[in-house]
Amino acid sequence: MTMPSPLQIDIISDFVCPWCFIGKRKLDVALKAKRDFEINIVWRPYRLDPSIPFEGVDRKQYLEAKFGVSGAQKIGDKITAAAGGTGIQFDFTAIERSPNTTNAHRLTRWAGLMGRQHQIADALFTAYFEQGRDIGNIETLCDIGVEIGFDRQELAEALASNADFDTIESQDAQARDAGVTGVPAFLLGGKFVLMGAQDPDYLSNIFAKAHERLAQNPEAENS
Repeated sequence: MTMPSPLQIDIISDFVCPWCFIGKRKLDVALKAKRDFEINIVWRPYRLDPSIPFEGVDRKQYLEAKFGVSGAQKIGDKITAAAGGTGIQFDFTAIERSPNTTNAHRLTRWAGLMGRQHQIADALFTAYFEQGRDIGNIETLCDIGVEIGFDRQELAEALASNADFDTIESQDAQARDAGVTGVPAFLLGGKFVLMGAQDPDYLSNIFAKAHERLAQNPEAENS
């Protein structure tokens, strides 16, 4: 008996995007739903603000310059309310720096070689939004990497190098060229795009429909 082919889901996301964290946790619930096909998850980079320097910037000043004092507070309240039921405990007051996330995306790419992208993604979101850690800092990234099985010295050397900088920039540009203007975005089977942090039941239904359509027309995948 031929087993159904897996559905690949490419998650286009940034680790300083609270909606991406919410979307990830809702996706986790959807992934636990019963289905007759496998799902492969691949995380793809999208930097909300690649102009931020690698040392990061003061988060309070950055948000207030972008949204205003009252605007930043209202957005924080809206995000906290939207996170209800996800188990996320946002602590925006603990976050001191808005980081450049290029290195976090490089770490996530390398975690894919270990089959641990989904695990490192959750660790990065948790570190930033619940613990206020600077995920643009190489030492912090090494701490997080070690938690999922990286060798600290090897990881530190890789992060200090230029390895995969061009790849992250290229994949970020590809997402923008494809019309992605906000995250999270989910690319299903290389063909169908779903935007935003959706509820688990909705995700499960969409995944099943995408898998069915791709099974009926395999040539559609990655076209």
